[in-house]
Amino acid sequence: MAKVSWRQVLPFVLAAFFVVGSLGNIIAPRSIYEEYLDWGYPPWFHFFTGTMELTAAILLFRTPSRLSGAVLGCTVMFAALATVIIHGEYAHAVLPLVAATLSLVVAWISWPKRTALPASDPHR
Repeated sequence: MAKVSWRQVLPFVLAAFFVVGSLGNIIAPRSIYEEYLDWGYPPWFHFFTGTMELTAAILLFRTPSRLSGAVLGCTVMFAALATVIIHGEYAHAVLPLVAATLSLVVAWISWPKRTALPASDPHR
């Protein structure tokens, strides 16, 4: 059996997290819908959030778009983190903080490899 590394698994775990989150936001049970209203967001904003999470998940599934998915996911999670902190809901900050951190890790491991350029000749 082939050995699977955390670098291969983490993007898919993160994508699954965003799929679940997107479904919760798009379907938006009454409690979630009311939270968005209490935070001052318009009635449709849960659809926007869910769509952004689903888009991040889709981008994370494919290697060529993984960096974009990680950046989008991190952005959504930082917005969620800011929202709950501003409203003093610190217990709700843990999950967005973990997801944002994992998104940063996925972005880091997905960053295109840079080849070292030869030193330029200062006499040119």
